[in-house]
Amino acid sequence: MSTETSHTFLFANEEHIKQDLLTLVKAESPSHDIQLLKECELVVKEIFQKHFADRFTLQEFKSEGNGTHLLYEIKDDSKPRILLMSHYDTVWNKGELQIVEEGDTIYGPGIFDMKAGLISSIWAIDSLLHVEKELPFSPVFLFTADEETGSESSRDIIETVAKTCDAVFVMEPAEAHTDALKTERKGVGRFDIEVTGKSAHAGNHHEDGVNAIVEIAKLIVKLEKLTDYSTGTTVNVGTIHGGSTSNVVPEKAKIEVDFRITSAEEGERIEKVIQSLTAEDDRVSLSIKGGINRPPLEKNEKNKRLFELAQRTGQKLGMNITESSVGGGSDGNFTSPLGIPTIDGLGIPGDGAHARNEHILFNKFTEKCAFVAELCMEFSEAKIKENV
Repeated sequence: MSTETSHTFLFANEEHIKQDLLTLVKAESPSHDIQLLKECELVVKEIFQKHFADRFTLQEFKSEGNGTHLLYEIKDDSKPRILLMSHYDTVWNKGELQIVEEGDTIYGPGIFDMKAGLISSIWAIDSLLHVEKELPFSPVFLFTADEETGSESSRDIIETVAKTCDAVFVMEPAEAHTDALKTERKGVGRFDIEVTGKSAHAGNHHEDGVNAIVEIAKLIVKLEKLTDYSTGTTVNVGTIHGGSTSNVVPEKAKIEVDFRITSAEEGERIEKVIQSLTAEDDRVSLSIKGGINRPPLEKNEKNKRLFELAQRTGQKLGMNITESSVGGGSDGNFTSPLGIPTIDGLGIPGDGAHARNEHILFNKFTEKCAFVAELCMEFSEAKIKENV
């Protein structure tokens, strides 16, 4: 390595980093707005091209009803392949949040979750290309457009690409307040449950009706009892819809159920319990649809060794790297169960994911970005020695 390091290069380019970041955040990209996703996709491509010209090949995966997923790679089977994974869709409608700079804090839609992480992955590899004669690994970038809505169109792509890689670095943000990496994430599932009873006049023929709301209320009580904090299992009835007017016995009622689990086995158990629910009134018909959307990211042996490598890398840079277990899922939940070493939370520190105070701490950008660059180098060296 030359006398220049990744960190010194990044620090010298802080203003350019900020320009890239603000350009991407200004390109608002709510998951359900195809036109805005397309505009943001073009911005991602422009930023990437500016940094790497034609060094990488680009493969585009267009999807019906979602944005385009972008895969950049250098095809070289002789080196370890590291997948740097990000999404560019956000939860915010256009104009809902403003971009505000207050000292080292920058607020904006999707800046924390996770456009800063996406920009960081680009700059991390760019910094290495400036200070190394040749990279000992082959970087792979995957930028997806539907993570916030469950990654339905990108999951197959994520899993297919991940299977060709030796490690997955998820550029989702670090845990708020602690800046910890995420070595465990709960699995996520959803069910839509609908009850069909029988309508009737609430005054003249109440006895002829079958109240769907009453039946679904009984199911809600059963569902909520499945929550067990000692095992990390939570079941949440998040929405309820039913009935038409107060003087009609309601024929229809529907709920949306979110559940989170810490292990694949617990996920299978909860799925079976919910799918086997029955109504107490045999005149009611019951529709149960859904299941696990994201398997849990568990702290298996490969992930544990990758985190230990991250800790050693942090020590080398004078950083205290810690870990956390979180309830939210990410696309890393897909790659870890495939047996590919996965580490999450490599994005930029801040707070406010899906909240109106969403922000990053820009003064921590270059340090965290340099850490990701160094972790790529350390992993490739360890992989060559088969120590990770």
